[in-house]
Amino acid sequence: MTNASDEEAYTRLAAEGAAPLWRYYGSLFLPEPKPTAVPIVWHYKALREVAMHFAESLSIEDAARRVLMLVNPGLQDPPATVNTLFSGIQILLPGEQAPAHRHTANAFRFVIEGSGVYTTVDGERLYMNPGDLLLTAGWKWHDHFHPGDNPMLWLDGLDYPLVNLLEAGFYEQGADRFQKSVVPDGISTRQFIHGRLNPVWLNSQERHSPLGSYPWVETERALAAIGDDADGCEHDGVSLEYTNPLDGGSVLPTIGCRVQRLRPGFVGRPRRQTSSVICHVVRGSGSTEVGGKTLEWQEKDVFVIPGWLAYQHRNGSRDEDAVLFTSSNEPVMKALNLYREEAV
Repeated sequence: MTNASDEEAYTRLAAEGAAPLWRYYGSLFLPEPKPTAVPIVWHYKALREVAMHFAESLSIEDAARRVLMLVNPGLQDPPATVNTLFSGIQILLPGEQAPAHRHTANAFRFVIEGSGVYTTVDGERLYMNPGDLLLTAGWKWHDHFHPGDNPMLWLDGLDYPLVNLLEAGFYEQGADRFQKSVVPDGISTRQFIHGRLNPVWLNSQERHSPLGSYPWVETERALAAIGDDADGCEHDGVSLEYTNPLDGGSVLPTIGCRVQRLRPGFVGRPRRQTSSVICHVVRGSGSTEVGGKTLEWQEKDVFVIPGWLAYQHRNGSRDEDAVLFTSSNEPVMKALNLYREEAV
């Protein structure tokens, strides 16, 4: 190639399956993150109507999991809610059973409305009530059964966008359609729910919380105990993290979960962070400005804060709290030493 032109050299390079770094440098090493996901809010009232339609027209046998995916406009192929996380709204009618399966993706469920459903995770029945957080760590068998009287809806959260990007996704359908209960119902939660009093005979080496569920009654008790006696975080209000009681870390290795109380009239100090956040409104109403876009939200809505976009929460009510449940990829960012935040 001694006498070849540059274009001939570039053509030869491409034919060899290689490329010149100097032509891509600016797009590979950015001065700061540019998220693909965009700020968006999904309104629960409208989605619930659609969920009820498909609950009547689509059998659970045909659907296996009747879930409305919350697909970010910037992340449609493959579908995701933020860069490494997915959320969706699942509905189960009385008498229905969602069959057993397992996958390497970690998952959680946050109950929105209804009662009576239990999910069985590796042989343990975990009953679901509004506000409860339930965990399904990767590669654990799980199925759902609804012996109650009214439709039940919950928020699903999974890290499959990250797992699939890493090409580490496995999935398996259960040989039996449903699991048998092999341990006392809710035993994982009952053994660990007493604050700092952990059972010494359990010392799991798995990198997820040993609790099957975090009941809302305990979460609300924690918020009430704090009351107005603590200022909380200037960005997120009175913010409490669901943790692994064995090591104090996140409930799942790739997903962190928190509950945030925004007092009446709360106006947060703006900030941005490299982690991406999915927010579910447990109660109240307000707005969040994300990347210059104002998202108005009400009870049971879901909205997102993509990484490195400045955000600011507001509770416009003068007499009512707003409470948010959030999930994020902060554990991944911190594990990789990529987490950064700054007030703006």
